[in-house]
Amino acid sequence: MYFKFITYLKFLIKSTNQHGVHSPFVFNYVTKCLYSKQKWDNVKSINILLKSITYFDYNTMELWENHDLKKLLNTHFPNIVMGTTMIDLLYAEELRIDELKHLLSEGKFHYNSMIFINSIHQTPEKQELWGKLVELPMITVSIDMFHCGVLFIRKEQVKEHFTIRI
Repeated sequence: MYFKFITYLKFLIKSTNQHGVHSPFVFNYVTKCLYSKQKWDNVKSINILLKSITYFDYNTMELWENHDLKKLLNTHFPNIVMGTTMIDLLYAEELRIDELKHLLSEGKFHYNSMIFINSIHQTPEKQELWGKLVELPMITVSIDMFHCGVLFIRKEQVKEHFTIRI
């Protein structure tokens, strides 16, 4: 409990809103999606996930470790296809570097694919792993929203990390 409280205070000090974002891609994502009034779920990270699926119009998804979420996704997005060769969105409670590198080597992601990681500040280990994922050279856009984090592999974009209050 103490760890999460201190981590949240550090997050608040570092974080910004849309006014601190200079990337048009991230600015649009923050203003048109994350800050939209639409509310899908009471859990912040799940609400962000569902809003992101709608915003990016994702059709394919890989879901790791959360079978309850699969039921919720099927309710809201009955046409979304799980476990295909090309992934629009990967959801994970935890993602190891070797797992991500393996998926990348298989060519599973495309230009607008999102990697969504839940509870990135839950434990010191998850926070450290998140930091290592952000540092990977192939990750060009990373957004820390405290409750979750998203990674993008956008080859034309300069590497940037954002800490956004939602």
